[in-house]
Amino acid sequence: MDYSKLISPAETKILVENLNLFYGNKQVLSEINLAIPEKKVTAIIGPSGCGKSSFVRVLNRMNDLIPEARVEGRVIIDGENIYDQDVDLVALRKKVGMVFQKPNPFPKSIFDNVAYGLRIGNHLSKAEIEARVENSLKQAALWEEVKDRLHQNALKLSGGQQQRLCIARALAVEPEIILFDEPCSAIDPIATARVEELIHQLKKNYTVIIVTHNMQQAARVSDFTAFLWLGELIEYDRTEKIFTNPAHKLTEDYITGRFG
Repeated sequence: MDYSKLISPAETKILVENLNLFYGNKQVLSEINLAIPEKKVTAIIGPSGCGKSSFVRVLNRMNDLIPEARVEGRVIIDGENIYDQDVDLVALRKKVGMVFQKPNPFPKSIFDNVAYGLRIGNHLSKAEIEARVENSLKQAALWEEVKDRLHQNALKLSGGQQQRLCIARALAVEPEIILFDEPCSAIDPIATARVEELIHQLKKNYTVIIVTHNMQQAARVSDFTAFLWLGELIEYDRTEKIFTNPAHKLTEDYITGRFG
């Protein structure tokens, strides 16, 4: 299905056209067309192995790191096809940040984790870096918990705190888009609630895309939902519509737990 016209051009941040993804001879994504709105939360749902993580990795070219990966089609962000040959990958990944399934802080201090990206290719003063670190930790709702121990090893933080630290690290380089790949699957329910609240706050300033296997989470945090099945985009619409009146029986069967 072509869902590239669901969002008006003026509201569109990312336009995906005729996207196909292959790992060697295996096709992982097939003819995906959709428009993702700016400063909204879009959830990507579907059973394990349906291509959710592969799809979000297409949006910042993380699949380039897989030797046999091959992409066909176009991914247009702010009018630029990110698969053009002359695209600056460093600039792209600064613009499109990513938070992974398991918290992955560096074995460095809390401060150095957040400051890491700021020291690469940026000419910021020590005071500017300190201000950016503080602001990022505040945005990630972690500042009050760590402000007196910024030079402690980040690995001493709890799992939920580590995940919020990784969010702060992504925010520090001032992206426009943030990709969350199952961000709550490795943390407890209380930490999950903190991250979900954070996602609500982030959409004021960022375009957010979240991969989740948790239907309740998708319903709680997202404005739009895309349902993938066997590498195909089955349905894409406003979240309320997907969860109350889906257009496809396959979508209904998945969200009501009949398979997946």
